[in-house]
Amino acid sequence: MPTLFWPLTRAYLLSGMMALLAVFSASAQTTLRITTIPEEAATEQIRKFTPLASYLEKQLGMKVEFTPVTDYPAAVESLVNKKVDLAWLGGFTFVQASIRSGGKVIPLAQREEDTRFQSVFIAKTSSQIQKLSDMKGKQVSFGSQSSTSGHLMPRSFLLQAGIDPDQDFKRVAFSGAHDATIASVVSGKVDAAALDITVWKKFVAENKVDTQAVNVFYTTPTYFNYNWSVHADMPAALREKIKAALLALNPATPEHAEILKLNRATRYVSTTPENYKGLESAARSAGLL
Repeated sequence: MPTLFWPLTRAYLLSGMMALLAVFSASAQTTLRITTIPEEAATEQIRKFTPLASYLEKQLGMKVEFTPVTDYPAAVESLVNKKVDLAWLGGFTFVQASIRSGGKVIPLAQREEDTRFQSVFIAKTSSQIQKLSDMKGKQVSFGSQSSTSGHLMPRSFLLQAGIDPDQDFKRVAFSGAHDATIASVVSGKVDAAALDITVWKKFVAENKVDTQAVNVFYTTPTYFNYNWSVHADMPAALREKIKAALLALNPATPEHAEILKLNRATRYVSTTPENYKGLESAARSAGLL
């Protein structure tokens, strides 16, 4: 009997030690993996978010690794499947991630600008397009199909105005990114397009677009948009440290001011899932969910 008891006891001990090691490994996370929706070219995304990643490394005391993805759905799947820990999502991609995860994606913070976000419609100034109804029979571009400011909300406001893009436009194109949307109008590939107002303002401020040739003819009402989100399985302590670090970015501090400028933000504020219920309703009404 004693000779049988010892192997069993040893097996239980080994099993318990392995379980403890697994728990320790899970809690001792050393790298925070970040991704973002590819709203602009990959090089621009890296330029925008690398300083923020460096800031988070200092604040969290752990390595921060930026992991680019190829398209909007990939950003959603990466967070839902916990291949990344923190993701910069648009309002619509947050809604998609929340639904795909069964409500296990948590928004931590958004830019102050995201509490009153807008989209713009642009066209060549020589096109005679001056209002939404003038787009009927024209070739029109949106951004990514999963973009909030480049597709969902522009489509929603068009439908509210009695314009069905699939019926009333000659052709609907999807550029995949806001900078590509601007280029499609400048080049004449399409007659008009919709995009993120902050990207448009950045292009204008940097003299990357001639507003004498291409300009805004309609600006939408406001809505909630982008946020930094995590999976609910992230330890609460780490989640709160990330949120605190984002909220601590202060425009009065030069280093912080540069990060905020790159993120096109005045500051970060707290957000909640309830802020995105309106976007979910708009997406269902537009037949996108």
